[in-house]
Amino acid sequence: MFHLDSLSTLVAATLVLLVGRKIVHVTPFLKKYSIPEPVAGGLLAAIALLILKKSMGWEVSFDMALTDHLMLAFFATIGLNANIISLLKGGRILGFFLFAVVGLLIMQNIIGVGIATLLGVDPLLGLLAGSITLSGGHGTGAAWGKVFVEQYGFHNATEVAMACATFGLVLGGLIGGPVARYLIKQTSTPDGAPEDNAVPGTFEKPEAGRVITSMVLIETIALIAICLTVGREIAQAMEGTAFELPAFVCVLFSAVVLSNILSFFGFYRVFDRAVSVLGNVSLSLFLATALMSLKLWEMASLALPILVILAVQTLFMALYAIFVTWRVMGKSYDAAVLAAGQCGFGMGATPTAIANMQAITERFGPSHLAFLIVPMVGAFFIDIMNVIVIKLFLLLPFFG
Repeated sequence: MFHLDSLSTLVAATLVLLVGRKIVHVTPFLKKYSIPEPVAGGLLAAIALLILKKSMGWEVSFDMALTDHLMLAFFATIGLNANIISLLKGGRILGFFLFAVVGLLIMQNIIGVGIATLLGVDPLLGLLAGSITLSGGHGTGAAWGKVFVEQYGFHNATEVAMACATFGLVLGGLIGGPVARYLIKQTSTPDGAPEDNAVPGTFEKPEAGRVITSMVLIETIALIAICLTVGREIAQAMEGTAFELPAFVCVLFSAVVLSNILSFFGFYRVFDRAVSVLGNVSLSLFLATALMSLKLWEMASLALPILVILAVQTLFMALYAIFVTWRVMGKSYDAAVLAAGQCGFGMGATPTAIANMQAITERFGPSHLAFLIVPMVGAFFIDIMNVIVIKLFLLLPFFG
């Protein structure tokens, strides 16, 4: 047994990230489907450790002291970037899309828990292969995996969560394009015509952005630290009560309240780009640490149930986008692009959704509505709604 202390673990995580970046850069498949660098590097490290374990009996353990802080910092950045005014500006169209998203969250968990029960495995696996990882992604999956290990005794929860989130990421990128192309054939005239002169948004022009200074970083780190402190205090105060929530949820809500209060009273304008940069750093290091420490040999017996559930979830996601989302959003070109976006973050993550939509709009014409709605919902609001749905499902008798 080899044990790495917290500093050595941080060094290993950064090396895993660098290796992952190189792997993604030189592998067309990984680059095409926007596989995150920490996922590529972390899984490679976990596989290498599996080989060492099976061939030579060597096992490496890591000091995970920094992992919780990195995870909470990531969720704080999600909350700090949440703008309630933007939600209100989205109006009726955003409301319809949120309705479609909530319906998907509920159905993903029904499918996951239902199939897990039929296969005779822990229903918690069904939740992990449901909205937790598919709509929540790696960060949400790892956070709930930790909760399931500590509170429900599901010892392989983190490994299952990472596997489901990774497969979902790939599948979300695979089905988005075909679904959108099928739907576009059903529309006579695309709303997002090439001559559309509307000003493109940030995700359509990602190179645009304000300069990040050292003072801006210090201010943003201070905001994140405040959110972590307040969120943890709230979580401890609610512990053991009927309103108990995981610490990352309390941190997320604390960040939402703080950023919107500062904005409302004009005290301070949260620098979105600095928050996003620190959030990406926190998430990347957190995922690299979580993935490279996976004990893959402990989840071999769960491989078949996971694959069965994910296969059904993928088919359902495509059908849901075609028969529900597209119809709810008005059967238009914008609706088709929104459906492709939902396939992305409904099975993987917001970057996958953006990649899906960019591939469609580059070929068929712009859809500014989709690039306004999907990042807003996929980067923040889906996490809030997902927490509520998951908490409601955990109240069911299955989870005692």
